[in-house]
Amino acid sequence: MADAPAPAPRPGPDGRPSDASLVERTSTGDRAAFEALYDRYARPAYSLARRICVDPDLAEDVVQEAFLALWRNPGAYDRARGGFGTWLMTVVHHRAVDSVRRESTQRRRTMPLTDEVSERGGTPVAGADDAALAAVVGAEVRAALDRLPEDQRQVIALAYLGGYTQVEVAALTGVPLGTVKSRTFAAVRRLRALLRSAWAGEAGGETTGAHR
Repeated sequence: MADAPAPAPRPGPDGRPSDASLVERTSTGDRAAFEALYDRYARPAYSLARRICVDPDLAEDVVQEAFLALWRNPGAYDRARGGFGTWLMTVVHHRAVDSVRRESTQRRRTMPLTDEVSERGGTPVAGADDAALAAVVGAEVRAALDRLPEDQRQVIALAYLGGYTQVEVAALTGVPLGTVKSRTFAAVRRLRALLRSAWAGEAGGETTGAHR
């Protein structure tokens, strides 16, 4: 007796199959459902990866890895914790950051010895101080982001790291536009307070050290 055909994905408010139903179908090995998710999110995923990785080939690899991970383990997405789009963009963001770090480590390992010695002993090139300062500030911002509530961190990551508009963030997260705006406002205010506190602490430490 032939197996009964799988039920069609449940439509969302716009008449298209919902993300959750497509993920559910993907978990049964439904390639058509997986391809529908890919068609729906590959472009924004690549856009986010490209902003982080810069290199287009690296960004493409990140997107392929993220979707491959979804195909292998659809259960990693927990619909109780938020929309699929937000979850996928978070996966892409983490993989993109990890990819950039791996590339940076690889470049340092393969750097010719003469170049390394030259960098250590030579005169710093123009802009080196600015680059070092930007790296420090970036690390402080990332640390502050980690201290935000999850819902606020999501909207900030999508808007400022992913480059999406608030309307697009609302669509990706599945929450009302007004909620996205209020979360963004609260997140920015919280970030300012955290960074102001961090920088005030550093300034205080420098002052104390100067009087020793």
